[in-house]
Amino acid sequence: MKAVVFHDVGDIRLDDVPEPTLRSPTDAIIRVTASAICGTDLHFVRGTVGGMKAGTILGHEGVGIVEELGSDVRNLQVGDRVVVPSTIACGNCSYCRAGYYAQCDTANPNGKTAGTAFYGGPTFTGPFDGLQAEKARIPHANIGLVKLPDEISDDQAILLSDIFPTGYFGAESAEITPGDSVAVFGCGPVGQFAIASAKLMGASRIFAIDRFPDRLDMARRQGAETINFDDENPVDAIKRLTGEIGVDRAIDAVGVDAECPHGHGHDQKQSAGQPWQPGDAPAQALEWAVEALAKAGTLSIIGVYSGESKTFPIGAAMNKNLTINMGNCHHRKYIPKLIELVVSGRIDPTKVLTQVKPMSDVIQAFEAFDRRDSGWIKVELKPGAGVQDKESEASRKANTELDEAIDESFPASDPPAMTRPKS
Repeated sequence: MKAVVFHDVGDIRLDDVPEPTLRSPTDAIIRVTASAICGTDLHFVRGTVGGMKAGTILGHEGVGIVEELGSDVRNLQVGDRVVVPSTIACGNCSYCRAGYYAQCDTANPNGKTAGTAFYGGPTFTGPFDGLQAEKARIPHANIGLVKLPDEISDDQAILLSDIFPTGYFGAESAEITPGDSVAVFGCGPVGQFAIASAKLMGASRIFAIDRFPDRLDMARRQGAETINFDDENPVDAIKRLTGEIGVDRAIDAVGVDAECPHGHGHDQKQSAGQPWQPGDAPAQALEWAVEALAKAGTLSIIGVYSGESKTFPIGAAMNKNLTINMGNCHHRKYIPKLIELVVSGRIDPTKVLTQVKPMSDVIQAFEAFDRRDSGWIKVELKPGAGVQDKESEASRKANTELDEAIDESFPASDPPAMTRPKS
């Protein structure tokens, strides 16, 4: 089968690899019908997060159809359409039972203290072969696969695998309550869903901070107040726009690539792709977030940081009495709730999807996504026969003017309503 394989930093290839097989009674094999490229994948390809093992299949977002089941997977059957939670969990340990699926004691073969296990990641996460492939093995499939209703398309479902749950988790971790003001640092796919989730939770004002016009335009379409940090100091802008108080909540949706390679200071600009050593420079988004928060505010950190990332403005945070919540998303906890939101018509996640490409175009897609080409905000991949020679309807729409691809109600309806809209 075809799969996207990591060979070295800066070297990924579409290779022929053996098909996966069942290894445990709780395993399943799925035929992947949709995968995606995530900013976390870029961390591995760039080398900003190390530890990748050559030969690992990349990708931690997947939708598919069950083809084989282990004897102890009793809640699914062959032929079911399923979405794959990006983090791997057993469902049995005390952490899983408490909803902390990303901290499962059992899933990571490196031991209980090894941390989160997920698909297509470094050795310290397993490693587990990922989902940018025609087929995939899913461990603990009774927990690690969620059956999809017919009303949800693959284009919608692929966004439920990782980035929508992560954005929702970020907003929940920010402790957003109705009437709060929120700053979201980073308007990539996760940032867009953090904005959408903040709206769902009743935020009255949302500030979106980025430097790329297409991302800022998408955030503005959601009703966010946009700030281009290439044009103005984001902290000064937020303070001015909030009467010098600051925001109640802030979300860092950027992570390790926001560590500024040019040294300390808000007047410095990042250059994408410039080589540097993670952990040697301040995490710019975190510094901005701490400075932009009002006293007694809450900071949510959902951007990925490496083990070498060591700097944090602890003094400023402590003196403001800030609450800080951070970590990897517990995807399995949130996916059922988000499925209900999509089925009800409360939100359409495909408004963040800008590109749908066949697996044969994956290397070029990675390159365009890495360059942050205009309009390349979220990329879906279509593995398998029958999709290699054409793009989906979502992709054809995405290739028109970006404004036409994004509704004025994007992505969450307003005002809040949990009932299914009348047809």
